[in-house]
Amino acid sequence: MAITTVGVVGSGTMGAGIAQIAAQHGFQVLLYDIQEEIVNRSKSNIDQQLNRLADKGKLTSAEAADIQLRIRTTVHLQDMRECQLVIEAVPERMDIKQSVFLQLGEYCSGDTILATNTSSFSVTSIANVTPNPERVAGLHFFNPAPIMPLVEVIRGIRTSKDTIEALVAFSGHIQKTPVLCQDTPGFIVNRVARPFYNEALRILGDRIASVEQIDRIMKQAGLFRMGPFELQDMIGIDINYSTTESVYAGFFGDSRFRPHYFQQRMVQSGRLGRKSGEGYFAYDR
Repeated sequence: MAITTVGVVGSGTMGAGIAQIAAQHGFQVLLYDIQEEIVNRSKSNIDQQLNRLADKGKLTSAEAADIQLRIRTTVHLQDMRECQLVIEAVPERMDIKQSVFLQLGEYCSGDTILATNTSSFSVTSIANVTPNPERVAGLHFFNPAPIMPLVEVIRGIRTSKDTIEALVAFSGHIQKTPVLCQDTPGFIVNRVARPFYNEALRILGDRIASVEQIDRIMKQAGLFRMGPFELQDMIGIDINYSTTESVYAGFFGDSRFRPHYFQQRMVQSGRLGRKSGEGYFAYDR
């Protein structure tokens, strides 16, 4: 079945970015969230991003307008039945994700591919609540989705070969580089990234170096574009912490992935990074 309409469930930063990139490459997009105010605000933000691209000469005004028209919004999850591919991008909580997939399994046909943008949860566990787990896989984009070139395509225990091939083809169509992953905690990128964040937090906690020093050293000596703390601020400290908890639990408490209490304190304080105006660094809201 050819993919012509892509549903995106969740219109936050990741969902909006996925909707934008799909529409930019010719797909009709149906963007869902639980309240009209939320999804309309997200659509407005996407429109602004496209207008900025037109102002910079990366799109013509006519192209930007056409892309904007390809994105529709809804607050009714059952509307996803018209989509050939539905990508879930709701908050990183297993209970929310399973609830969404349970409903999508009821509303969508057995031919619809259901993909989760989870960064670390078990794709197999998410798929297991649907009547057609062979049509469920992970499709993990990175923030910001319109810019970052890599996409992880994750095969659950029961994911079919056809589903994987369709998602690889879709990734190529939107000019992303797909990498195939098995359904292990953190997949590839987030598993590799845990020591980057965790050891930086331990160095900070041991008072060996400050946040500013650690980031400066990693950028100047390691040629990283961002240090571990600036990157956490961009991702969201709460999201990063949740991912670390998930990977730690997924590997049955392997000490390599143990979260650090200081990151937990940052989440408890509400200092979540750029989105809250303050994290390890301060930002203009």
